[in-house]
Amino acid sequence: MLLEIHEPGQTPIHHAQDIAIGIDLGTTNSLVAFVAEDGAVQVLNDEDGGTLLPSVVAYAADGAVQVGRVAVRHPQAIHSVKRLMGRGIADVKTLGEALPYALAEEKSAGMAMLEVDGRRISPVEISAEILKALKARAAAAFGHDVTQAVITVPAYFDDAARQATKDAAQLAGLEVLRLVNEPTAAALAYGLDNASEGLYAVYDLGGGTFDISLLKMEKGVFRVLSAGGDAQLGGDDFDHMLAELMLKKAGYSEELSAAQAGMLLQQARNVKEQLTDKDEVLTSVPLIGEFIITRNEFENAIKPLVNKTIKAFNQVLVDAEIEPEDVKGVVMVGGSTRVPIVQQMVAAFIGKQPLNNLNPDEVVAQGAAIQASALAGGSNDTLLLDVTPLSLGVETYGGLMEVIIPRNSAIPCSVAQEFTTQADNQTGMQVHIVQGEREMVDLCRSLARFELKGIPPMPAGKAVIAVTFTIDADGLLTVSAMEKTTAIIQEITVKPSYGLAPEAMERMLMESMEHAQEDITRRLLAESRIEAEQGVAAVRRALEVDGALISSDYCDRIEAQIASLLQASEGEDRDAIDLSAAALNELCAEFAEARMNKALGVALQGSSVQEVEQRLAAIEAKKASQN
Repeated sequence: MLLEIHEPGQTPIHHAQDIAIGIDLGTTNSLVAFVAEDGAVQVLNDEDGGTLLPSVVAYAADGAVQVGRVAVRHPQAIHSVKRLMGRGIADVKTLGEALPYALAEEKSAGMAMLEVDGRRISPVEISAEILKALKARAAAAFGHDVTQAVITVPAYFDDAARQATKDAAQLAGLEVLRLVNEPTAAALAYGLDNASEGLYAVYDLGGGTFDISLLKMEKGVFRVLSAGGDAQLGGDDFDHMLAELMLKKAGYSEELSAAQAGMLLQQARNVKEQLTDKDEVLTSVPLIGEFIITRNEFENAIKPLVNKTIKAFNQVLVDAEIEPEDVKGVVMVGGSTRVPIVQQMVAAFIGKQPLNNLNPDEVVAQGAAIQASALAGGSNDTLLLDVTPLSLGVETYGGLMEVIIPRNSAIPCSVAQEFTTQADNQTGMQVHIVQGEREMVDLCRSLARFELKGIPPMPAGKAVIAVTFTIDADGLLTVSAMEKTTAIIQEITVKPSYGLAPEAMERMLMESMEHAQEDITRRLLAESRIEAEQGVAAVRRALEVDGALISSDYCDRIEAQIASLLQASEGEDRDAIDLSAAALNELCAEFAEARMNKALGVALQGSSVQEVEQRLAAIEAKKASQN
């Protein structure tokens, strides 16, 4: 007989080996969820019991990679990289000054790259590290590797950003069953949880993107009627506006370094979160000063940004020919919807209070898990009909944009349109595929080009070329062109230049496999060094405050052990570092006890003997109840 052993209070997860997970790859935080055998959707926790993985990556000097909360403390932590996915350097020049990290100098027309300690790193590689961490969390929960996932993307992610997301997943060792728009995933989770039917809007305001979608839910069918938003608007922008307000109030006008900007943005994020429940917050920023920020000041600063979301909301309703009063409810998604003015302005526009009964941080991951379960073969009677957020077409003579698939078209879909030659005896035609809503091609995004050769010589206008656009369920595009008299055909799967080339993808995958053990060893060594550094800093802070509580001889012994630990940290022996750190902790036990006695004396000062006895009895009772 085999017995399964697990930790007390933990329930082992039983599931098939081919389980598929749902991933919300967010700008600020990311999550992973799955559907259990009983049909319940569960968001997976980390070892500390939290569900949110901060979408933050840091690269140590020795090349070790840190992800999540441990990376947040790194002075060169990379935040909000999702905003760079699929974007060229020209796309983010206006954003570059606000980013708390450096962009590499432009060397090609490809995706914007980051400069980290002299290395050029792509947003795809950084996103892959976040996905690897989520994949590892799932593997730890299930007891086996997980390779299939549904990943959510902003509805307004264009083809380049979607392809970049799939590249990141492949680099992380994940097969993407489907890319699902974030608002659609949220509606899927909300609708199943509440058995809702009718017209619903999903207002999704995350850290870096804003999406608004109008869906019709009816008898298990989720049909997106229209979608809109802004791929460069989110809670990060609230943070930037608040940071500027903080600098203005402090009268600080000097240029900030990347590290200072990162610290200021982190502090602004903390203040923003506190202002959700408070009318004012007293804050202090190193080198800048101490000051009070009121909720009214914050709301006045961000109101223009919230207005932009309301305008996009209105446009989505106009596109679908729907009046605000016809919308049954507005589902609020994303951590930034917790900001009170956001709730107030949405309620004022739609004429009813928005729906907040699901956790806005988790609902997207839950919807992704539901879709993953359905695609992996689980029992699910829900049909998900999404739309393409931007128009797709070709360049015609004169640089005009000829739309083949209009935005808000249901996907998957395939649409053909006929074209002809411009000149006599023309034997070839270049097909330029573009994406956007502008009339002129130079104002839209170029996705790909290919040439159809072998057209029979004939007068201009006589050849008939059928161009077919096919969009799959992920929103990715394939284009073919066929000359009808000869049946000559040319086809291309649109792989934007902002994605990774197959050779680069193969190289990265091979490197990750070849150096797997080396990478683990370097990571563990880096973590030990970080813990040692933090321990030394804590002891030195304590000595500065309470060094007078101990003898000079004892203090010298502590300093000697600190020196020993720092020397060990400079080496490559992780065990030596851990042993030295443990020795420092043991040596400081007496000092810690002296500090505790001092704190207890201060706390009990002025109390009667009876009051002290009552407090001690209460402490003992609490200890007994915990045991």
